[in-house]
Amino acid sequence: MASLWVGQRGTVRDYPGFSPSVDAEAIRKAIRGIGTDEKTLISILTERSNAQRQLIVKEYQAAYEKKLKDDLKSDLSGHFEYLMVALVTPPAVFDAKQLKKSMKGTGTDEDTLIEILTTRTSRQMKEISQAYYTVYKKSLGDDISSETSGDFRKALLTLADGRRDESLKVDEQLAKKDAQILYNAGEKKWGTDEDAFTEILCLRSFPQLKRTFDEYRNISQKDIEDSIKGELSGHFEDLLLAIVHCARNIPAFLAERLHRALKGAGTDEFTLNRIMVSRSEIDLLDIRAEFKKRCGYSLYSAIKSDTSGDYETALLKLCGGDD
Repeated sequence: MASLWVGQRGTVRDYPGFSPSVDAEAIRKAIRGIGTDEKTLISILTERSNAQRQLIVKEYQAAYEKKLKDDLKSDLSGHFEYLMVALVTPPAVFDAKQLKKSMKGTGTDEDTLIEILTTRTSRQMKEISQAYYTVYKKSLGDDISSETSGDFRKALLTLADGRRDESLKVDEQLAKKDAQILYNAGEKKWGTDEDAFTEILCLRSFPQLKRTFDEYRNISQKDIEDSIKGELSGHFEDLLLAIVHCARNIPAFLAERLHRALKGAGTDEFTLNRIMVSRSEIDLLDIRAEFKKRCGYSLYSAIKSDTSGDYETALLKLCGGDD
């Protein structure tokens, strides 16, 4: 099932001549020595695909009767530790943990919920839900229900269900019909029919939505974004705008998230780590290109000026290039 999590535009690929036992032993030495050999950890963990890292984890456990994750945690610290542990975590489990974290404690981190639920495919969402239940013995839906409310909750639950159509075929008639429904649900009437927005934006495929937004513009002489901003508010508005953005261009949406994580005072390392790790085998090359287009400087240089030490070294390896 790993192929669900691998795309054509990643910066990290399978390492040729890979040997899990050689890597496990090298990692063990790097951790056991006096003072940790971070260079070895970085060069192995950032240059292997997640599928390969899972084989190292198995091998490590078999050879040393220890969990690699636990050894990394006890030996490293700070954001570097967090990044290394993320790299050895299976993708669905990683996303499940990010979702749990966004709902834990006081206050919900809606931006993270929105980012994960809008950018993952339906098949990925199904795996994430499974992983969530396995790790926490609670359903993702139940936690979302207790942490959110109203239309925002309804839409998140629809996305968490992983029911978005994944086909690449576009149905012209449906696009016209949906565009009219959206127009009738918002611009045309007094008050807004939120359910119509949720239904269409959370269930149609992204190519289908793109076509629908073109039709919408023909009918209303307005961009769908402007109508959403005018008709809706709060986290529900944020979520629908994120879906529109993703339907048009997921890498651009994530580049914008990275830009926000890296600019201003203080870095949002959690977002930085999450996007760098979760997209490194999917579309990080495209995210890099979109970042440069929007900012005028490279993602590589932004990371370089905003982070330091082993953490910086590891992130730059994942980033893969300065263009």
